[in-house]
Amino acid sequence: MQISLVGVNHRTAPITVREKVAIRSVELHHYLSLLRDHATHGIILSTCNRTEVYIANRDDHDTGETGLSFFQTHLNIPSTDLTRYAYVITKQKAVAEHLFRTACGLDSLIIGEYEILGQVGNALDIAEKAGMVNLPLRHLFQSAIRTGRRVREETNISKNALSVSSVVVDLATRVIGDLSNCRLLIIGAGEAGRLVAKAVRDRGTPQIIVASRTPDRASALAATLGGSPVDLKKLVRELITCNIVVTCAESPDWILDVHHVTSAMRQRPELPLVVIDIAVPRNVEPAVEQINNVFLYNIDDLTEISEANRKQREEEITGATEIICGELDKLAAWWQALETRPTVSTLMEKAEAIRSAQLDKTLKKLRPLSQEERDYLEAMTKSIVAKILEDPLHYLKNNTDSSDDNDKLIRQLFQFKVEKPE
Repeated sequence: MQISLVGVNHRTAPITVREKVAIRSVELHHYLSLLRDHATHGIILSTCNRTEVYIANRDDHDTGETGLSFFQTHLNIPSTDLTRYAYVITKQKAVAEHLFRTACGLDSLIIGEYEILGQVGNALDIAEKAGMVNLPLRHLFQSAIRTGRRVREETNISKNALSVSSVVVDLATRVIGDLSNCRLLIIGAGEAGRLVAKAVRDRGTPQIIVASRTPDRASALAATLGGSPVDLKKLVRELITCNIVVTCAESPDWILDVHHVTSAMRQRPELPLVVIDIAVPRNVEPAVEQINNVFLYNIDDLTEISEANRKQREEEITGATEIICGELDKLAAWWQALETRPTVSTLMEKAEAIRSAQLDKTLKKLRPLSQEERDYLEAMTKSIVAKILEDPLHYLKNNTDSSDDNDKLIRQLFQFKVEKPE
């Protein structure tokens, strides 16, 4: 069984590329069904920082090429961009290490953030429901989730960690200064919107307006914050009086475009407007940044602050890496056992069949034996077979790097077919 990974993330690709391949949570089932045309088993992990496809196939399939084919066929990315920005990992240990680091928050824009652990679990759950998960993939993702929890429990990687929401507030403060007299418009009533709104409120912003394509969700979030819901159709009116706009909605199209912002700024030309778009795909038309007195930022603009956070957590990263190494050893041992299990089982079954058949032939030629005598012969022949197989089985279990050669040798020596695990 070969497991590979194809993806793009915030380290390898700008947001202009990442938003092309971003898959919204409501679309995951659809894209998993499309993935089924390329691979029997697979999991898609798509967040604001990454879109990754994990594929498991038999050894005679190039899973790296399979993943690239899926990206080229079904995601909106030219082959030139895919070649330039995508990473392909085909070694199982390297795939596992990448996923473990991701689940631990070491590969996030904000080191140690919690959200990614839930996103890894959600990707597994959705793929399970789609019938796309086999035993190796399931164990890989479950091991990553366990590792992510251990790192957060046994290190301080997430203690007082920055979050995307807190970085957004810091960015707004840099431009505006004191937020205590500001008016905030949140577009998007999901978890990201809730966290940003809460962070801004905790900094003293008294007026919070919430807009969403789902009015009930906007009303519910506004109620918890002591804010007010607003209809998306009335955005221009709200932009006239807002100081900060944060967008974080799942939408395939622009929610704020040049027309919206230009119309609002005509009535407030001297009042600066900070627009922070943390959605992927982006919610705000990029040309908005050309409008006078408008300061537009996207999630990639948070990098400077996040790098300072990384430097503060170097010691915790070292501790997390040690835990990851230990968990990778456990996973490698499990994979070894999984890879050799079919060969070992088949070899033992054939040996037992030969032993049993020969014992039956021998017993028919002997005088009638007591049950105790038959038990002695049974135990003796089983012991002989076990002793003969002891060294070969030990070799198989401890030399999985050459498992293909071992399988071929076993087939030739014992004349049986080894079935690979799914």
